[in-house]
Amino acid sequence: MTAELVRGQNHPLSRTRVEIGIAADTPVLALVAACDDTGRMAGPGGLAHPGAPAALPGLAAPAEAAAAHRFAVDLDAVAPSVHQLRLVLVLPPGGPARFGSVAAPRVAVAEPGGADLAGFALAGLDAEGAVVALEVYRRQGAWKVRAVGQGYADGLPALLTDAGLTAPAAAALASAALAAAAGPAGAGAAAAARDGAGITAVPAAASGTHGLAVPQETPSAGTAAGPAGATPDAGGTAAVPGPAPVSGTPYAGTPGPAPAADGPGGPPTVDYVHPRRRRSTSEPPEPGPQAPAPAAPGEAPVPVAGDATGWTMEERLYNQVWGMFEDLARAVAAYRSACEFADSRLDRELDAALSDPRHRLAGADHPAREAARARRDELAAQARSVLDRDLDQLAAEAAVVEPALPAAYARWASPVWHDTPAAGPDEAPMALRLGDLHLPERPDLRIPMLVRLPLERGLWIDNGRTGSEAAMATDTDRLRRAAMDMAVAHAARLLAVHPAGRYSVHVIDAAGAGAASLAPLVHAGVLAGPPAAGSAGVAETLERLTRRVDLVQMAVRAGAPEELPPDLDTAEQLLIVHDFPHGFDDRAVTRLRYLADEGPAVGVHLLMVADRDEASAYGPLLDPLWRKLMRLTPVPDDHLADPWVGHAWTFEPDLPPAGSLVLDQAVERAARARRHARP
Repeated sequence: MTAELVRGQNHPLSRTRVEIGIAADTPVLALVAACDDTGRMAGPGGLAHPGAPAALPGLAAPAEAAAAHRFAVDLDAVAPSVHQLRLVLVLPPGGPARFGSVAAPRVAVAEPGGADLAGFALAGLDAEGAVVALEVYRRQGAWKVRAVGQGYADGLPALLTDAGLTAPAAAALASAALAAAAGPAGAGAAAAARDGAGITAVPAAASGTHGLAVPQETPSAGTAAGPAGATPDAGGTAAVPGPAPVSGTPYAGTPGPAPAADGPGGPPTVDYVHPRRRRSTSEPPEPGPQAPAPAAPGEAPVPVAGDATGWTMEERLYNQVWGMFEDLARAVAAYRSACEFADSRLDRELDAALSDPRHRLAGADHPAREAARARRDELAAQARSVLDRDLDQLAAEAAVVEPALPAAYARWASPVWHDTPAAGPDEAPMALRLGDLHLPERPDLRIPMLVRLPLERGLWIDNGRTGSEAAMATDTDRLRRAAMDMAVAHAARLLAVHPAGRYSVHVIDAAGAGAASLAPLVHAGVLAGPPAAGSAGVAETLERLTRRVDLVQMAVRAGAPEELPPDLDTAEQLLIVHDFPHGFDDRAVTRLRYLADEGPAVGVHLLMVADRDEASAYGPLLDPLWRKLMRLTPVPDDHLADPWVGHAWTFEPDLPPAGSLVLDQAVERAARARRHARP
């Protein structure tokens, strides 16, 4: 199973002998830079390029520019001083000058001669001529791959300078690398080199390697076989023209009309573009937000929903929400830092005033103390003024963004839940809203708490009364009901925002105490089966999901996902566990821990509704389980710590409004979509 990465995401590598593959719409140079643990190169010898393809032990960089590359890397042979191997893609002279003018290239780390382990599509590039696509790095003795996607508009020299080389050394090394590839860098020469090696480009959909071109048999010399429209030369071999740009337009700076496409009298062209990806970033996949009217001098710009980077509107909104979270964190951190500085300066000035014996006589220190306090109040007022300005701008942006959020990101009270298609969505969302986050400096400014999908860790809704002051002030029965209602709301949201049949929900309710909350899911028939009750039901459900995890893991490791049993449900699985540990024996607890550890990687996710104190009889045995899950609360609580700036964010769950039927309607629509989708 290939892990499709997004920018900044990493993935562990299970082997040290891998292959790196590149698929692009235009010939590119593939270089490898060796860096230390700080990301800096030791010198010009740390770059494997066409002029020195074997400069680094354990790999040989491609010696020419091509639209498809695949080369082996032996991580065991990498020098101990090298902690990062960075794959660099460069547009050679004579072709497109920037990555934004061609479709996004795709890079992958694969098993030797086998399936991809991790892939990354470099979307969102514009004026960059060189880009760090990904890096394979060493962490605590193990190797991982990280999707980077860092581009440089000034090309390879700027990239090498950023990697620690001096400007003259970077310019010289870049010139040497480009000059060494100047011969085969042109499209015609690259095509001739591939034809001479007996390799033909094939469509990504037919290659079976997730977009990477693979060797194919080509007709031998002397045969008449050749592309449609090609004429044999004097030697009897069909002359194959160089590849044309997939966009159908000439390369930048190339005179003359575009090469002919498929049809009479023209050679066939190969389209490496993903079916749902546009040809270039100048042709956005979805309409971008309209530019706001220019702000008057001295006024803040008018916020616009979707005013962030991203390939789709959903991705732009996700990035915008994340940017709002960071802006709020930075603004409050700056305000708190300013207040701390003002307080510390006040303490120093008061100590200085009291340390002078002359000021302690007849109250002579009073003016000095009053002046110190006045300076402190002035600094705090200035900091608060700046904070209020920034928070007002964020509040205005939140007021614009919130109504534009799709169902997966929106509150249950949003009108978007009443305007969803009856057939259900066509794609799975990239994130899910769990609730809202806010800070005490502006409690009314709420930032949606979004988590990426599929879930990388399970969720734990704490229904115990000892977790917070708000929980202690809530009646036990009401708290438990609110926790189960929250779990059902999350399950209903997941079912509603996924395509029909792509998400299955299982429930363990050993004592039947959650029947009232589960009623909407049970009545709509969207559960994978009736809620499991009693010890036998707990054991059967855990056995079935554990078997699924084992089978998928074995199929992935063997590289044979097609060998999975036909009765295996390949949809994402969510297991809701209510009133743990009631009905669980030691074997069931072990299986639950196994699902929490191994399940997310193969599509089995855990949502527990439990009180940790009730499971205290197991002692430290369950400590790894609680640490593995993300703790949420059914009442507002400031338990979410931010290690970046040290904030304690208050989490507030998002539940359907009291008396509203929005959840029941969403579940009913999901049930109808499932019935219509069944063959």
